[in-house]
Amino acid sequence: MFTPVFVAARVLANPVSNVFQKQLALARAAPLFVVSATHALLSIPALVVLAAQPVIGAQPGFAASIGIAAALAVAGNTVLVRALEAGDLSVLGPINAFKAVLSMLLGALFIGEIPTSAGVAGTLLIVSGSYFIVDRPPGSRRRAAFARFAGNPAVRLRILALVLSATEAVFLKRAILLSSPVIVFLFWSILGFALSALALAVFAQREARDGLAGFRRLWRTFLLLAATAGVMQLATLLAFGVMQVGYSLA
Repeated sequence: MFTPVFVAARVLANPVSNVFQKQLALARAAPLFVVSATHALLSIPALVVLAAQPVIGAQPGFAASIGIAAALAVAGNTVLVRALEAGDLSVLGPINAFKAVLSMLLGALFIGEIPTSAGVAGTLLIVSGSYFIVDRPPGSRRRAAFARFAGNPAVRLRILALVLSATEAVFLKRAILLSSPVIVFLFWSILGFALSALALAVFAQREARDGLAGFRRLWRTFLLLAATAGVMQLATLLAFGVMQVGYSLA
């Protein structure tokens, strides 16, 4: 009944959260700090919910699945913010369509989600549009323009982020099958903060210090990013609960 609402919320929140990521990238906020701060802000309500209602019902294997998903989320979003530093959002945004195809393949391989022929055709129809929206100089061939597009360093970073995110989606779905979408969201938020904060402490202490200084100046943008990213992720997980991963992302 609520599936169209979940999908619509994801469709709207995802590009809006990318806009706030781009704003922080333009402000020279360190990508890993952006990810850590986003998860930190989401962890506050998550911890409140867990304190009020202890989690029960998670099955064996849940911890490993959500742990891998959180690690992939931190890595993927860090690479995504780095890509947004180097490229235009309007150029990088359409690449996200390919996530549906990759997640469909991984879902079939690892969690047994076999799409129908109509589902495959519909997903490929969405993705095929990306070939025709690549900008090209007048008189140049579309294939050559697409090759230059694929060779762009920012595009390559965005593709790497897509691979990490699509793999994350499969582990999120596996975690949902062992618990529930809400439980997965709570632990995704908290573990994402723990892992990103650990990475900052070990590998990027200067970025952490600079990020904290920038947070005081850009706190509204960070809050808006956390809110839209939280809505997008929760809506995605709720959609995963009733749909195949590939269909949800398409």
